[in-house]
Amino acid sequence: MKQILCFGDSNTYGYIPETKGRYAFEERWTGILAKALDKQGYRVIEEGLCGRTTVFEDELRIGRRGADLLPVLLESHKPLDRIVLMLGTNDCKTVYGASAEVIGRGIEKLIKQVRAVDPETKILLVSPIWLGEGVWEEGFDPEFNEKSVETSKKLKQIYQKIAKEYGCDFLAASDYVGPSEADREHLSKKSHKILAEAIYGVLAQAS
Repeated sequence: MKQILCFGDSNTYGYIPETKGRYAFEERWTGILAKALDKQGYRVIEEGLCGRTTVFEDELRIGRRGADLLPVLLESHKPLDRIVLMLGTNDCKTVYGASAEVIGRGIEKLIKQVRAVDPETKILLVSPIWLGEGVWEEGFDPEFNEKSVETSKKLKQIYQKIAKEYGCDFLAASDYVGPSEADREHLSKKSHKILAEAIYGVLAQAS
């Protein structure tokens, strides 16, 4: 059986913006993708974690630095046929002060980690959805500000260039879905379905 590792943050985890709970497996984009690919002999491995970054250390929550955990997962789930990599939203937090270009360098580090373990593993690089306007306002997420939103909008162009340079497939989540109005940051249940269909389309075409 072929294996696909989905490595991401809360929008891979399936965070529910209205309740702060978690969507059921069959409602998350990873679960919808798993069902679609099951008959083709694929096993989808979910590795979504709230607050995960590419390379930045969260001083308040352990284990959020993607570059620390990815090599471990690559080894524990080996062999992997494909990896869907969607990170960058949390890197836009004000505490990190990172530009889109710096966040892109973090993504490059993760890609290099994958290639170091197995150069044959195919990578689908997904640039994340944009943060919603006013996400920093009271009652939403004060870890972001106006600049965070601007940075999130620049990631598509940066990631697309990186994907081309490293021979990865590419998809911009922001071309298909946006954040829920409930928290201006996370996907709605409907958006999970739309994103799953978009990702499936790229994987099917690339296979």
